Amino acid sequence: MKLEGDITINGKAHKKGSSISGLAIYPFFMIHMLMFGGSGFFMAYADKSAPIFFLYLHGGFAIFVYCIFYLAIFGKEQVKWMFINAALGIFGIYTEIDWLLGLFGKHVRDFPIYVHVIPFLYYVLYTFLLRQALLDLTGARGDETREKLINVLYVVISLVVYGLFYFFG
Repeated sequence: MKLEGDITINGKAHKKGSSISGLAIYPFFMIHMLMFGGSGFFMAYADKSAPIFFLYLHGGFAIFVYCIFYLAIFGKEQVKWMFINAALGIFGIYTEIDWLLGLFGKHVRDFPIYVHVIPFLYYVLYTFLLRQALLDLTGARGDETREKLINVLYVVISLVVYGLFYFFG
């Protein structure tokens, strides 16, 4: 993958425009974000949830840092796509978070809207990472035709999954 900004990985500086393996990025961020996102999820939705100020401080700081890394790694255009995904995915986020909460006997509607901000933002960041990995794993990045196909498939498959969660979750 070609970097869109300067970044240091394991003490080694990588300049904007240089190429690095996705293996240097995706496993780390997927595991790291799963841990932080998971802790944000459980802090927000626990029987005795964390104070909202702490939830926003903890999650907000991490989300801000992830966005800085995303801009350096993927660039402005791709981060714009992250927010497009978020706008398209509010329905999906709602249904999937509701499904996850259902595993614990809870529902999205059981919590005030401000509690959902951090878990929803983690969801946006994680699905963005999945789309980036898909573009790289299929060799679609830089191939306009293949990238358009992957984007269409991504949206269609996401809508199917969201619909299944909504209607059968």
